[in-house]
Amino acid sequence: MKKKNMMVAALMVAATPVMAQPKLEQLEQEANALIEKMTLEEKFSQLMNETPGIPRLGIEPYDWWNEGLHGVGRSGRATVFPQPIGLAATFNADLVKHIGDAIATEARAKYVVARRNKNYARYTGLTFWSPNVNIFRDPRWGRGMETWGEDPFLTGTLGTAFVRGMQGDDPVYLKVAACGKHYAVHSGPEATRHEANVEPSKRDLWETYLPAFEMLVKEGKVEIIMGAYNRVYGESASGSKLLLTDILRQQWGFKGHIVSDCGAVTDIFSGHHIAKTEAEACAIAIKAGLNVECGTSFRALKEALDQQLLTEDDINRALKPLMMTRLKLGIIHDDPDCPYNHVGEEQIGSAEHISLARQAAVEGMVLLKNERGALPIDKNIHTLFVTGAGAADAFWLMGNYFGISDRYSTYLQGIVSKVSNGTAVNYRPGVLENTPTRNAINWAVDEAAGAEKTIVIMGNNGNLEGEEGEAIDSERGDRESISIPASQMDYLRQICRRKKQGVIVVLTGGSPVDVREVCQLADAVVMAWYPGQEGGYALGDVLFGDANFSGRLPITFPEDGDRLPPLADYSMRGRTYKYMTDNIYFPFGYGLSYGHVDYTDMQVKADRKAGVTLSLTLTNNSDHAVSETPQVYISAPGAGTTAPLQQLVAFSRVTVEPGQTLSTRFDIPAERLMTVQEDGSRKLLKGEYTVTVASAAPSPRSQALGVQALSAKVKL
Repeated sequence: MKKKNMMVAALMVAATPVMAQPKLEQLEQEANALIEKMTLEEKFSQLMNETPGIPRLGIEPYDWWNEGLHGVGRSGRATVFPQPIGLAATFNADLVKHIGDAIATEARAKYVVARRNKNYARYTGLTFWSPNVNIFRDPRWGRGMETWGEDPFLTGTLGTAFVRGMQGDDPVYLKVAACGKHYAVHSGPEATRHEANVEPSKRDLWETYLPAFEMLVKEGKVEIIMGAYNRVYGESASGSKLLLTDILRQQWGFKGHIVSDCGAVTDIFSGHHIAKTEAEACAIAIKAGLNVECGTSFRALKEALDQQLLTEDDINRALKPLMMTRLKLGIIHDDPDCPYNHVGEEQIGSAEHISLARQAAVEGMVLLKNERGALPIDKNIHTLFVTGAGAADAFWLMGNYFGISDRYSTYLQGIVSKVSNGTAVNYRPGVLENTPTRNAINWAVDEAAGAEKTIVIMGNNGNLEGEEGEAIDSERGDRESISIPASQMDYLRQICRRKKQGVIVVLTGGSPVDVREVCQLADAVVMAWYPGQEGGYALGDVLFGDANFSGRLPITFPEDGDRLPPLADYSMRGRTYKYMTDNIYFPFGYGLSYGHVDYTDMQVKADRKAGVTLSLTLTNNSDHAVSETPQVYISAPGAGTTAPLQQLVAFSRVTVEPGQTLSTRFDIPAERLMTVQEDGSRKLLKGEYTVTVASAAPSPRSQALGVQALSAKVKL
C-alpha cells in the first residue's frame, strides 16, 4: 500500500505542469484581451512603475515598486530578518527558502489590508525587487550587504532558494513575484554607476557576473529581472539587446518581465549619452526588451511612436508580460483559483516568523577568534561590562532596505537577558561613531578594566555604508577603506591598555573590515552582520552557549585594504577566493564553533558523464553539538592561469552531535565542473582535477588557521 501511494504521489507531481497548462493558456488569453481593449494612452500608462487604474476594464491602480530584501520593506510593521550577507553566512538554503516564504506570507497579508483601505501607494504591491544577486567582488562596495557574498554558486543557490520561497510552489499562481537584480555586471562604485561603461572579459562575464542570474531564471523561474544602471559593452544594461533579449530571453528562456533600475532609462540619454532625447531612450529600452520603467522617461512613449521610433506592436509586446504577472498574482480581478488571496493579518510578525528570524541570526553569526576561554560566557559571571557605539542602538541591527518591527532586541538587551540576576552588569556607549571622549575621567575605561569580561560592540552601520544617497560618511555609499572608524579603534585601544584579557569584540556591518588589530587586542571576535530584529537575543544565545556558532564567511576578509585592486576595475584578477593568491586574513567559508569536527575517510569517484561523487566521515569529539559546513572545491586543469584557483561546487550543513560519527555524500554533476573559456563558452576539460573538501576555501592562510581539508586527484 505504501509503495502504491508513493507511485500515485509521483504521478500527481509529474502531472502538475501538464494540468497547469490550460490555466496558463487561459490567463494568456485574458492578457491579450485586456491589451486589445486598451487605448494607446492606457497602454503607455501601464508601462511605468506607478500605474493608474483603468476602471472600465476592472484594473485598479498599481505600483510595481516594492522591497523585500530581508522582510517586507518600507511598509509599516513586518518581521525584519538578517541582511542577506548575514543570511548567506548561514550556508543554509532550506532556511533561506523558509524566510522567503515568510516574507511572501506577510506581503500577502499586508496587501489584503492595503487594498481594503484603498491604498495603492508604493510599497503596497506584490512585485518585490529582491533578491540582489550581484557578486560582492570588492569589500568597499556599499551595497555588498544586500548580496549573498562573493561566490556565484553560493549566491545562485541561496538566491534561488529565496525566490522559490517567495513565489510559492503553485504551478500557475505566484505568492509574490520575486526579482533578480541588478542585471548585470553591477557591483560599484556607486558614484559613477549612472555613466560608467564596464567591459569585462567574456570569461569574467560568464564565470562570475552571470551564473547566479542564470540559476534564478532556469532553476528558480524568477518572475522579474531588473536591469542595472551601468553600460555593458557600450549598451545601457537596462536597454541592452545582448543582455535582455539575446541572453535572458532567447538563451535562458526567461518568461517573466523586465524592469529598469530607477531612473536607468533616463540615464540612457542624460548619463550615458547613448540617446539624444527621452523618446529615443524609450525606444532603445523597449526594443531591447524592457517591459516596465521605474522612473518617468516613458512619459515620452507617445513621442517615440509619433516619430516612428516605436510601433504599437512594440508596446503590446512590452505590455503582455506585465499583464501576465498580475494575472498570475491573481490581482487583476478577484480570482477564486489563486490560493494566496486570503492571508490573514495575524501572519504579520507571527511567533513563527519571530522564531525564524532568531534562528537565522544565530546561524549567520561567525566566530572569528576565541582564545583563553573567552567564550562561552558563564551566565553566573560576577561582573560584566557592555559598551560600544552600537550596543543599545537598534539601527545597528537593520542594514538597508529594511522594514519596521514592533519589537527589536538590541545587543545590550540580548546580553542582559542571559545573565544571572546576581550578576553586576554595567553599560556605557563609551564613544559615539566619530566623536572622541573629551572628559578627563573616562569612567567607561575604568569600568571595562574592572569587569571580569568586557563586550565591545563596534563596526559599521547604515550611516557608514550603503547605496548612493544612504550613507553619510562615505563615497556615495561606498567605503573609501575597510578600516573600522578611527574613534572606535581608539576607544578599543584605551580599553585594552588597561584590560589585558577578557575583551570580546562583536563586529557589526555588511562587509569585511580590517580585523588585524582587533584580533591582536581581543580574546574573542564575532562577526554579527546586520542580524535583524532578533539580533540581540541571537547574540546572547551564542555568547552564552545556549546555541553554538555555525556561521561561515560568505566573503573573504582581506588582510590589507590598501592592497585591493581599484574599485572601478571590474576584472576579477586578485579578487575573491577564486582568484586571490595572497592578502587573505580570514578566508571565504571560514568560521569557528565551540566544538571541533574531524574530517576523515574521503572517497572520490569521477566520471566525465556523471560528474564527481564524494563521501567523507565527520566525527565530533567535543562536548558541543556542531553544525558543520563541509565545502567542496574543484581546481581544474589550468587553475590559476586559464581557470580559477578553485571554485565552490557543493556544500551542506550537517549537525554532528557530541561523540557522533557520521558519513555525508556529495553528488556533483559534470556541468558544474566545466571551465569557462576565453570566449565565454563552457567546457569540461580533460586532465587532472583536484577535489578538496574543507571547512573554508583552500589557501596557505587557511592552512595556517588550522582549517580542516582533505584533497584527492582525479582524472576526467
